[in-house]
Amino acid sequence: MSIENQNQTIKEKLRKLFSLSEDSASHDEIRTRLLDGGRVTGTNMCVLVCAMVIASVGLNVSSTAVIIGAMLISPLMGSILASAYASVSNDYPLLRKHLAGFGVQIAISVTAAMIYFLFSPIKEPTTELLARTAPTFFDVLIAFFGGLAGIIGQTREDKANTVIPGVAIATALMPPLCTCGYAIANARWDMLLGAGYLFIINTYFIFLSASIIMSVLKIPKTKELTHKQWRRHRLRMIRNTIIIMIPSIIAVYSML
Repeated sequence: MSIENQNQTIKEKLRKLFSLSEDSASHDEIRTRLLDGGRVTGTNMCVLVCAMVIASVGLNVSSTAVIIGAMLISPLMGSILASAYASVSNDYPLLRKHLAGFGVQIAISVTAAMIYFLFSPIKEPTTELLARTAPTFFDVLIAFFGGLAGIIGQTREDKANTVIPGVAIATALMPPLCTCGYAIANARWDMLLGAGYLFIINTYFIFLSASIIMSVLKIPKTKELTHKQWRRHRLRMIRNTIIIMIPSIIAVYSML
């Protein structure tokens, strides 16, 4: 066998080894899973408030186990994945619907945490709270690859449910929002800025990684974009990514 044929064989084996399409669920099944996971229902909102209070208690008393427990029951990641699906499929009314629902979830989450910290007798920031106020580029990597793992798990034929709890812990959407609630309740605006930025990093890079994987899986489009529209959309995503990453890169540089 020639060297060229050997290289071709190796490439084919690697492509098959890392293929996402072989065991992926049908497009209809992926749509149903992601959009159902992003629905804002009364049950989800009650679970969200409970998760926020649990996470706030964990942060307030520096209990890592309690914080992890809260992250496992939080429904926040479902809204991000549903929004990514709507964006990739060019279904902009659906995108607006899920973004609005996500906004409501954020508002309720911060309010629940703020109410807890207003009445909490422990006012001094703990190490767990302070840890959510200084995001760096490493948090970008965690959010991006955690988002990749999450969307790959959700689009598999067997749904790979064991992936999702790990992703919930890795991306940690709840603690930054709880820290925002603490900052508002105690007028710590420096902490609000840091925690808010960490939440933006986690949300945006989960959204970005989910969009990339669904594009690879060729999710059906509700309408096709023209070349000019697609180019504008791509440039906008690149611009937003750079803008969001810059402060985290500066933070790493300062730390080093």
